[in-house]
Amino acid sequence: MSLLDRLASALGEATTVVAESDGALTVTVDGMVASLRVVVIAEGLEMVSLTSPLAWDLPLSAEIRDLVAEQAGQVMLGTVTLVGKAADDGVADVMLRYNFPAAGLSEESLRTLILLVLTTGAEVRRTLIR
Repeated sequence: MSLLDRLASALGEATTVVAESDGALTVTVDGMVASLRVVVIAEGLEMVSLTSPLAWDLPLSAEIRDLVAEQAGQVMLGTVTLVGKAADDGVADVMLRYNFPAAGLSEESLRTLILLVLTTGAEVRRTLIR
């Protein structure tokens, strides 16, 4: 069974999973949407790449920068980044990214790890969009 199939199976027990035509999985957890991809780095080394928008079109201010930096400092699994939009210098999106090698992880471990990342991301999202 491929890693992508294992991810779909493991996460399907806890959340909504959609297999996309481009090979990604889209999962929905606690109002958040995330994209999961399997990336082969080298033979025998597969990475899971998770990307999730936490907030978008936030006003790009010192307050938002400070809030995002504070939240990023509290996240242990994943990276929270503020991404300015080239077309509009006045707004930005906040993204959560996490990449990890999946070799040797059981389906239960994969599910637990990904749900931990997404649950933390949902907490950050609630803080940002209040």
